[in-house]
Amino acid sequence: MTARFEREFVVGWADLDANGHMRNSAFLDHCVDLRFIWFVAQGFPASEFARLRVGPVVQRDEIEYFRELGLLDRFTIDICLAGLSDDGSRSRIRNSLAKPDGTAVARVTSVAGWLDLDARRLVAPPAELLECLRQMPHSVDFEELRSSVRPRTQIE
Repeated sequence: MTARFEREFVVGWADLDANGHMRNSAFLDHCVDLRFIWFVAQGFPASEFARLRVGPVVQRDEIEYFRELGLLDRFTIDICLAGLSDDGSRSRIRNSLAKPDGTAVARVTSVAGWLDLDARRLVAPPAELLECLRQMPHSVDFEELRSSVRPRTQIE
């Protein structure tokens, strides 16, 4: 496991909704950005996903809001692994967003799997990707998840 991983972001004009605060889909967009920043920092750039012909697919996102963010507000996002199946085919990744003084802004929890880009079906990730995922900092409530890959039957 690696140490805490976080980056600072700034709320941009395109991140705002009609109420003048950060829109819900902007929270998700910034969290996805951090996930890929994390993979790159672990030596796993987007080109490696393309080479392996596998990509992440989000199956569910949950956002919990605590405080507003407005135009040009600075905030940090961290990342941790809250769950993983033994084969790595299903993961639960949690991002926490906070103001510079540490005030919690939101928490995004995403359940994801891996899509074989050629077969267009969920798969367990290649060994090097699974090992990379296992290195993500774990949450205190980390739990083992069931696999998202169903066994093939004789008919298939």
